[in-house]
Amino acid sequence: MAEEKKEWYSMTEAERKFADVIWENEPVGSGELVRLCDERFGWKKSTTYTFLKKLCEQGLFENRDSRVSAKIDRESYDQHRGERFVQETYGGSLPKMIAAFISRKKLSRQQVDEIKQMIDNYKE
Repeated sequence: MAEEKKEWYSMTEAERKFADVIWENEPVGSGELVRLCDERFGWKKSTTYTFLKKLCEQGLFENRDSRVSAKIDRESYDQHRGERFVQETYGGSLPKMIAAFISRKKLSRQQVDEIKQMIDNYKE
């Protein structure tokens, strides 16, 4: 999937829940999407289409021939948001973020081992 925008839209919590419905069911017919949103959220058709239009305008999804699909997959979106959070909150420093996290909560032995394994796997 193409990553067209350098600065991706930051979804609200409700938009994220809606996006998850699309990601879980894509490609999904727009009528089916309306039905799914009615079941999950109790939304009317107009609410579903309002959310869909906004997220399509932001370049995250597309509605072509009444089929809704992602232009950006969930994993890429989440990675971008994580990177942006670290950049904005910790000046891009992953060690500062980890230090802030563990200063309030001790890591379990398993968590430490998992982090060590990730570091070993991604060393330059």
